[in-house]
Amino acid sequence: MHELSLIASVFDVLEENARAHGAARVTKVVLQVGRMSGVVPDLLESAFDTYKQGTLAEGARLEIVDVPVRLCCSDCGGEAAREDSDFSCAACGSRRVEIVAGRELVVERIELETDGA
Repeated sequence: MHELSLIASVFDVLEENARAHGAARVTKVVLQVGRMSGVVPDLLESAFDTYKQGTLAEGARLEIVDVPVRLCCSDCGGEAAREDSDFSCAACGSRRVEIVAGRELVVERIELETDGA
């Protein structure tokens, strides 16, 4: 389950940001997860819940934002989201497309709390 190693990397980011801002706790983490990232959101959430025990994010909620696959056409310049596995341009049918979104795993937002909050 590579989701656990991915969450370990996310926790490195969480801890670094918490220290930099003098936070006592992480209350919420928002991750962008592309549909082609190779990550299973349910497994990512399970890994987060397991990993957060005993950390400054112990009570934190994880929100996963689904990022659809977006293609940009080299021929017509069109850009569109694709829900299916047809990697051709929705506008002109060209197969000369570039994937411009849908592969990411990004920490979009971290909500922190200080002791005085």
